[in-house]
Amino acid sequence: MRKWIRRSRTTAAGLVALASVSALAGCSTGGDPAVPDNRITVWSQENLPPRMAATNRVVDRFEKETGIEVELVGVDEGQLPQLIMSAAAAGDLPDVIGAAPMGQVWQMYGNGLLNTRVSEEIVEDLGRTTFDANALRLTADADTQLAVPSDAWLQLLVYREDRFRQAGLPAPDTYDRLLRAAAALDRGGRDGISVATDPGDVFTQQSFENIALANGCRLVDESGDVQLDSPACRTAFATYDKLGRVHGAPGTQTVDSTRATYFSGQSSMIVWSSFLLDELAGLRNDALPSCAECKTDREFLSRNSGIVTALSGPDGAEPAQFGEVTSWAVTKTAETAASKRFIEYMMSDGYEDWFGMAPEGKIPVRAGTADDPQRYRRAWRASEAGVDTRKPMNRVYPDALLDQLIRGIGNMKRWGITEGQGVLVGATNGELPVPKAIGAMTSGQLSPGQAAREADEEVAALQKSLQ
Repeated sequence: MRKWIRRSRTTAAGLVALASVSALAGCSTGGDPAVPDNRITVWSQENLPPRMAATNRVVDRFEKETGIEVELVGVDEGQLPQLIMSAAAAGDLPDVIGAAPMGQVWQMYGNGLLNTRVSEEIVEDLGRTTFDANALRLTADADTQLAVPSDAWLQLLVYREDRFRQAGLPAPDTYDRLLRAAAALDRGGRDGISVATDPGDVFTQQSFENIALANGCRLVDESGDVQLDSPACRTAFATYDKLGRVHGAPGTQTVDSTRATYFSGQSSMIVWSSFLLDELAGLRNDALPSCAECKTDREFLSRNSGIVTALSGPDGAEPAQFGEVTSWAVTKTAETAASKRFIEYMMSDGYEDWFGMAPEGKIPVRAGTADDPQRYRRAWRASEAGVDTRKPMNRVYPDALLDQLIRGIGNMKRWGITEGQGVLVGATNGELPVPKAIGAMTSGQLSPGQAAREADEEVAALQKSLQ
């Protein structure tokens, strides 16, 4: 087994590149499945050294049990579109791609690079009812299963329960409660909330989309028309402006500064991904909570923080939240039998090791098996989170909170995915028109209405360029 790790910075060009891959794919040496030779190449976006090592241990077992040789290749998410483009042009696509986010799956599908029949067979063989229904919907185009959903992370609203109790505030699970709490706790030298405003980071779009989805704000409608200047989206922009500009810390707020502000006790709420949970519990030395109480008690914040998974807005039909489902994708030139066997192994015998690499950000979307319907959720609860210190999830967080995370997958929505606009979603992640509008808005350069209109126009222009 050979190991190759590629790592690079995420670039806008890389994220947009896949939109033009179909033309290059047509120049490849063919789109038929590979001749069976019991050897497959697997690209994995879980490319950090500890996760590559954990995956290799599972691969070693698979090779010994099946006789199938696996070349595991670690690739960076930002570099993947360019690598796929080059591989398609050369007729040298990998057989399987692991940890592929929804936008990339949809882009590959739109450019004819996936073998969806094999993904459908895997889901049926493992048992469709053993998967979260929403995860299957988000990775399917009507009746076509694009890839095999594996795990998910969620965008969360984390808040200081102790401060909310002292102030007599309810959980911030609606726009009204969120804004009232941000205003009430924005005093005494503290900020009410920490939200991202960095115009150059997709994390800002993820944070805003989490707020916007709750109000029924959509990127596009069923016809594909951009909707960012709709009344629901204008309300979302105005709400985010109050959170970031009025009740947040001054200056541009990034993925790191928002975490640091909440960890220091400077803010009472934060919008962040579920990858925060191990750090919140003091299990990672390079991102330790630094609040006054945390100096003698590393787990103070994890015990005194509440979590809202799905938020409700005044115009939203139901609670919703942003999240990401990552999948195993089979390419059009894959050796199908070996690829199928590998993915089925990674979703069964190797599944607990796969999501156990980082359980706070790899929530299993397959609950269990036909014989043991809750097997994987039960194993996930007991999986050890952390980097420098490792503790089982259910020793750090109560069952009620873990239940919230599991249920959150069912509430997950995504801009443009179910409307078949995956290519546009990938392009917006590269060009960042929404973060740019938010950065200008929260710095006082644009009003919320102007920000909504500017984002709408920029996304519409981007959509037109992709046609």
